[in-house]
Amino acid sequence: MPLNLSVPAGVQVGSDLTLVHYGFGTVIYPEVTIGDRVRIYHQVTIGRKDAHVPRDQSPFEHVKIGDDVVLFPGCKVLGGAGVTRVGSGTIVGANAVLLNSTGENEIWAGNPARLVGHRTDR
Repeated sequence: MPLNLSVPAGVQVGSDLTLVHYGFGTVIYPEVTIGDRVRIYHQVTIGRKDAHVPRDQSPFEHVKIGDDVVLFPGCKVLGGAGVTRVGSGTIVGANAVLLNSTGENEIWAGNPARLVGHRTDR
């Protein structure tokens, strides 16, 4: 079964990554690090927000997804200048468009995503 999943060889992945629904339709940019015990649902994109700019002209460096992060269906994590970090334990809600770094154990939702709460289950 074709998975329609794009994870280039350069992506660094920690242990126990879960691709819920096989990560169907998920696209991950090469300059991404994914921590341990991360859950990625279908239709997630992790990349850079200035994809219209040639890579050698972009100030984008990297996206770092921390440990125990949950990326719900359809969310987009789009890095800007430098390194964009999704803090350990953070949840990015369904269809959210995250354009900034987060702290740890936060819940982000909306377009553009904004902080809407903190995890209490950890």
